[in-house]
Amino acid sequence: MVVSDFDAVFYPGGHGPLWDLVENSESIALIESAIRADKPVAAVCHAPGVLQHVKDNNGFPLVRNKRVTGFTNTEEEAVGLTNVVPFLVEDMLKEHGGSYSCGDDWLSYVVTDGLLVTGQNPASSEAAAQALLTLIASN
Repeated sequence: MVVSDFDAVFYPGGHGPLWDLVENSESIALIESAIRADKPVAAVCHAPGVLQHVKDNNGFPLVRNKRVTGFTNTEEEAVGLTNVVPFLVEDMLKEHGGSYSCGDDWLSYVVTDGLLVTGQNPASSEAAAQALLTLIASN
């Protein structure tokens, strides 16, 4: 997969990315390549978890000093999977230096910081896609 073939990278949510993509070297390389190529990256719900090992151009966590959001600890608790998931998205984003914020549980909430778009939960999917399209159009 060559990032030059794409205008952007979009990771939809669901719990799967926490197991399937967080440690996947191809996924990490794709995101890092997109950022280096000045292409936007978006992740919604649990998908911001795929950013756990992604580094910026200086070797720091991509989310460091960036405004981000993702599935909240309280939303995870509400679905009863706090002790099932490999990590909590909210905690990971904070631990990696992200400036985490969120809206009310289950309502749409999206944050854009530079080329990175993050959405809090499934209700945020449409707004995150719109934010990504806006970045593509301005890029």
